[in-house]
Amino acid sequence: MFKKLSSLLTKHDKKYLFFLIFFSVFIALIETVGIAAIMPFISVATDFSLIESKDYYKYIYNFFEFSSATNFVIAFGLILVVFYILRGGLNLLYFYMLAKFSKGRIHLLSFRLFESYLGMSYHSFIQRNSSELSKSIINETQYLAQLLSAILLMVSEIFVVIFIYGAMLYINWKITLVMTLFLGLNGLFLVKKISPLVKRQGSIREKYQKSFFEIINSTFGNYKIIKLQSNDKLILDRFSNASYGFAKSGIISDTLAHFPRIFLETIGFGLIALIVVYLVFKYETDISSSLGILSMFILGLYRLMPSANRLLSSYNQIMYFHKSLDIIHNDLMYDVESLGNEKIDFNDKIDLKNISFGYSEDKIILENIYLEIKKTEKIAFVGPSGSGKSTLVDIIIGLYKPLSGQIKIDNDILNDNNIRSWRKKIGYIPQSVYLFDGTVAHNISFGLHYDEEKIKDVLKKAKILDFLETHQNGIHTFVGEGGVKLSGGQKQRIAIARALYQEPEVLVLDEATSALDEKIEKEIMNEIYEISQDKTLIIIAHRLSTIDRCGKVYKIENKKLVQQK
Repeated sequence: MFKKLSSLLTKHDKKYLFFLIFFSVFIALIETVGIAAIMPFISVATDFSLIESKDYYKYIYNFFEFSSATNFVIAFGLILVVFYILRGGLNLLYFYMLAKFSKGRIHLLSFRLFESYLGMSYHSFIQRNSSELSKSIINETQYLAQLLSAILLMVSEIFVVIFIYGAMLYINWKITLVMTLFLGLNGLFLVKKISPLVKRQGSIREKYQKSFFEIINSTFGNYKIIKLQSNDKLILDRFSNASYGFAKSGIISDTLAHFPRIFLETIGFGLIALIVVYLVFKYETDISSSLGILSMFILGLYRLMPSANRLLSSYNQIMYFHKSLDIIHNDLMYDVESLGNEKIDFNDKIDLKNISFGYSEDKIILENIYLEIKKTEKIAFVGPSGSGKSTLVDIIIGLYKPLSGQIKIDNDILNDNNIRSWRKKIGYIPQSVYLFDGTVAHNISFGLHYDEEKIKDVLKKAKILDFLETHQNGIHTFVGEGGVKLSGGQKQRIAIARALYQEPEVLVLDEATSALDEKIEKEIMNEIYEISQDKTLIIIAHRLSTIDRCGKVYKIENKKLVQQK
């Protein structure tokens, strides 16, 4: 576990962590002094004669020239009050720094996860569930921060326990050893019996929360279909099962979290009562002579109980959230694309030479593909679903890497050093257009510099600017989540405008008009052909009517590329 944590922390994090550990040692010393100082104060307050009989009291009394024992005890008490105020302030500062470190990791880990997911290859990304990735960024980072906080709290409380026990051993080692043995055995019982139950609930929590996110995402993503099916009960039952399972794991975990405190307090204060009984039984008199020692042990135990409880609670938190560490560590160790910034020019042709591809080496779907696409040429790929036409286009535009063969842009081989430059030359219009809940303008400039005049220009080319300015709020029209406030044709035109906004040299239509009726499709295709006169146009289509102006048409049959026109 610590090896995984170390790999997640930066050099600065580790320095801060070591500082916190040293600070926790200092806090532990302060805590010990705070407990140990009570015994002499109570002793001298209940018996003024100790000022004369004890050399250290007498030395301090004479050095500061106290006029009476009463003044000495009052000064002693006031110094303790100031000390406890300082002690409280230092404790508060420590817990602030602890929270700053653990909660600050939420931002850093969320950013690193998001960066890692953006850096994944397209092939890797499509194999993951987007709701699972969202859960990791939003929830698992918070749980990992709680795990980190629990570890640091454990470290600080360990030092508190060590120092206080050391002081108690010095005062009366026999009673302390009996207490240690008794409490130690009970602590071992809690670790062996309760902690495994908490750990199991942590795994259950992760499983149900994953299902929780998946149900929400799939429901809201298919809301129209669900309304038409009118089958809410099935979805609500699945959601109820996931939600209740997640809640139940939290209920059990929270209940078990209180068990150590209640258990140890019962045992600890029962032990104090037994010590009093033992002292009365042994000396057959009152315990006024042992009041100072007994006060020390009562206060020591009173301070140790919260520490022991925090130790066990922190350990249980680590067990409960251990899955978050595994998830984040594994995702941050995920291979990401390492792409260079080498420039590539496209002035002549795209050349595919002996390309083979499969999602795994034993499942080849494209084999020995040769293809040449001239600049400004209009070509199309047709064929049934699953034949590999979309995959081939994804290879051409640099989303997939072929298992063998090479792609040349003019005379440059496409590789990791120049593929970023190549992708920037691609304008992609998908069949299913995703528009986020914002304005038309922000949906078009998404990820690029915002230029209002340029936005209007591409909307004009896509033949939708007049409609937006006449019937809506122009480029500031809100589209709704997924573009729900727009028709299919309007969404498609905005997708065209978005593709044109980046000034592409290659325009790709991935069955972009297949969901539209023939009249709208014909209008949009005419606009696309007009817009792409000086661009290379690659179309994936089912309907032959959409590709009648393409110079070449290809079909994939038995993993091979066959020219139809």
